[in-house]
Amino acid sequence: MSTPLKILISGQHGQVSRELQQRLQGLGELIVLGRDQLDLTHPEQIRQQVRLHRPGLIINAAAHTAVDQAESEPDVAFAINATAPGIFAEEAKALGIPLIHYSTDYVFDGSKPAPYNEDDVTHPLGVYGASKLAGEQAIAAVGGEHLILRTSWVYSTHGKNFLLTMQRLLQEKPQMRIVADQIGAPTWAGTIANSTRALIERWQAGQAGEWGVYHLTAQGETSWFGFAQAIGEQLRASGHACAELEAIPSSAYPTPAKRPLNSRLDCSRLQQQWHVSQPQWHDALRECLAGQA
Repeated sequence: MSTPLKILISGQHGQVSRELQQRLQGLGELIVLGRDQLDLTHPEQIRQQVRLHRPGLIINAAAHTAVDQAESEPDVAFAINATAPGIFAEEAKALGIPLIHYSTDYVFDGSKPAPYNEDDVTHPLGVYGASKLAGEQAIAAVGGEHLILRTSWVYSTHGKNFLLTMQRLLQEKPQMRIVADQIGAPTWAGTIANSTRALIERWQAGQAGEWGVYHLTAQGETSWFGFAQAIGEQLRASGHACAELEAIPSSAYPTPAKRPLNSRLDCSRLQQQWHVSQPQWHDALRECLAGQA
């Protein structure tokens, strides 16, 4: 009998990590390391934990994702988002195993009129995007087997995210002003975890595509205003009172970190190389909310 696959997951309580813990059941032994066991600002801790557990696959689901906060603490953001992924890549290569890492639409500046593909020039607008790009580059520089999965607008039924914030505020306030000129694909963390499982299964079956950078978001597109409308429709359908929404430009809602206006990512390469595709964002939102009920 072959020994079961040991999968080391960094991050315990994040949106993607929580969905991975649920959706990777049965694939092997999951070793989930939260902040208590693994401080990503300490490179030696990362090396010690990987060498202690000797996994057959590493999934780095931990990140510094507080986009505005990153502007005031760039050292922490770069330690977690740039240095740590590079160390995971080094340790994975030393073990001869793959690394799966998640990145972001924020590596782009959003000025392209069409969806971004993996070969487009990166140009982050802020510290968060710059730190995530540096993490991608650190992994690529190591040269081991890796998947860097860029996603966008991640939400789920736990943690801090747009869905939960809107569900609360839409029921508390009579009116809300929501940015309508940033376009992207709201992507459920469950979709990311399901796709990750499919990628692992293809690799295990000897049907892996090329390693490298891929885009992984839900299909379709909307604005934050459109996303808020969809959340409001679901609330009304279940009998809740809901705020009136007003569409505003990004300039009317200044934030410490500038956001890309176009966050759309072309995910066709993942489908072509790995035969893994994602649902429409509306469908994924319904599935997510059905699990919340």
